Amino acid sequence: MTTITLAPMGLRLEAAAGTPLRDVLFGAGVEFPCGGRGRCKGCRVRVVDGEMISSADDRAAFSETELRNGWRLACRHAAGGDVTLELAQWEMAVLGDAEDFVFTPHAGLGIAVDLGTTTIAAQLLDLTTGQVLAAKTALNTQARHGADVLSRAAYAMTGGASELTALIRVQIGAMVTELSSDARQIVVAGNSAMHHSFGGLDITPLATHPFLPHHPETLHFAGADLGWPTDAAVEVLPCIGGLVGGDVLAGVMATGLAQRRGLVALVDLGTNGEVVVAQGGKMLCTSTAAGPAFEGARITHGMRAATGAIDAVEANETCRVIGGGTARGICGSGLVDAVAAGLDLGIITPNGWLECDWPLSDDVVLTPRDVRELQLAKGAIAAGLKLLTARFNATPAELDMLYLAGAFGNAINRTSAVRIGLLRIDPECIVPAGNTALKGAKRALFQEMVDFETLAKKIDYVPLSEEPQFQDTFAEEMRF
Repeated sequence: MTTITLAPMGLRLEAAAGTPLRDVLFGAGVEFPCGGRGRCKGCRVRVVDGEMISSADDRAAFSETELRNGWRLACRHAAGGDVTLELAQWEMAVLGDAEDFVFTPHAGLGIAVDLGTTTIAAQLLDLTTGQVLAAKTALNTQARHGADVLSRAAYAMTGGASELTALIRVQIGAMVTELSSDARQIVVAGNSAMHHSFGGLDITPLATHPFLPHHPETLHFAGADLGWPTDAAVEVLPCIGGLVGGDVLAGVMATGLAQRRGLVALVDLGTNGEVVVAQGGKMLCTSTAAGPAFEGARITHGMRAATGAIDAVEANETCRVIGGGTARGICGSGLVDAVAAGLDLGIITPNGWLECDWPLSDDVVLTPRDVRELQLAKGAIAAGLKLLTARFNATPAELDMLYLAGAFGNAINRTSAVRIGLLRIDPECIVPAGNTALKGAKRALFQEMVDFETLAKKIDYVPLSEEPQFQDTFAEEMRF
């Protein structure tokens, strides 16, 4: 085993020699904006101690001076000897966003939390410099009561609401305590269901027509009110509408969507897929019941993106396994790749027909039911995007830029996404934006909350259930 130490927070990770660094670092909250293909330098690290011999990709990406100073592309290396790495993307994290962002430094520490349906990510920031000092990630413990929002809403409505609230408050409280009990401000970004669940609000309106949040405003707490050992002010970003919550609002802020020229979109590919389309200051959003297929749930051998998961499949049926070794299952990005490869090989037809189970490895197969699950998920996202762009008298193919948010959007092969019809747009116009919810939450540590509340009111929510074209569009977009 080798030890990888991450500076400046001193986090120590253990990995078997030969394990790709991408697989090791991803679980610690490090993002790989181009999906680990060595194109963007977003995962660049500096070797502070130890040795990491430069690769051909490093030499193409960095100058001689940068190479001598130890800069490398994390995605193009594997664990070797013990090494200490400095993460470029965690230096001046707020100022390092793609959009220029001038902030007023504050004294003390702050914590930004991305409260996802499946995973939770939290980062501790120095509010004077904006630098990330430490990070924590975990699976949402509410998942024991359902993988998706609707399952948890059903559990809440049958008497489990207080338990769900207690679970998430205790879990985030423990993460906050591990990061620092001295934080002066904590910002939480989550979808409408997570917003209500954390706040102890009635979730019933989100699960019944017209599917609107009961209390969409910013939630304010003191840490002590939540049973946490901190006096920090805790704020939960406001909802936009329906199941489009503060996480998407944070993404709109982080990507500067409202200020972008042309027709642009933000898509979050999660269990509840959210879509925002903007042009000339006008912004529309919607949510789609994509289901958990993109995260490996309800798939025969599905699993999250962890060691042993197939996360990429080539047309020659070669599979890439996270961490190397024997495949234990397949995650969302691998599922999209597998179906794209199956279409190219003629194993899967455009209408989704797969005659029998398709072995991807000795122990992992793709079944006809798995293909159907992906069809449902991709059909919902594609239909939502098509209907929103139609309101701008355009089609998805006419988008000037599309930002993909979230861990799955960061890992998905853009060409495969286009091949299966999930995104009908030039792959070069698709920009993996990383964890935009967390980036937006970090900005909220420095900006007035009124800025986010004002922005939320400028985004119009479009309920797909009331769109007369939705069912027909959804059926059309089921086709690969």
